[in-house]
Amino acid sequence: MIALIQRVSHAAVNVNGEDIGTIDRGILALIGVEKNDNRQSCKRLAERILSYRVFPDDEDKMNLSVEDIHGGLLLVPQFTLAANTDKGKRPSFSSAASPADAIPLFEELVSNCRSLYKGHIDTGQFGADMQVRLTNDGPVTFWLQAPPK
Repeated sequence: MIALIQRVSHAAVNVNGEDIGTIDRGILALIGVEKNDNRQSCKRLAERILSYRVFPDDEDKMNLSVEDIHGGLLLVPQFTLAANTDKGKRPSFSSAASPADAIPLFEELVSNCRSLYKGHIDTGQFGADMQVRLTNDGPVTFWLQAPPK
């Protein structure tokens, strides 16, 4: 399971002209689900997203997590993160989980985040044509993975 996390001062996801998820200061996490991901992957990725230290402390060092700053979390499913781009001019999605497998795992990730963190959490919509707006703070962007065990 993959998360591309971005430290943001604001982020929103829009479907059919309506904002369905918005956060102020926090993390926008684009989520990719791969074929071998499982419930353990979801739990581990949730823990990593919530505890990853990307916010500055009083000495301007990245020592604080989204939990520490009581920030928002916007989880957006993004199928294309699971693409294989090693060769050719077109991505292969052979490693991506099918929607039938990916949807419950994305929902499990959201559920894990909500059980671990009582702050503001919003989501995108799996399979929808989403428009994502963000103000990347820094910019600060990290690629996190939680491989299946």
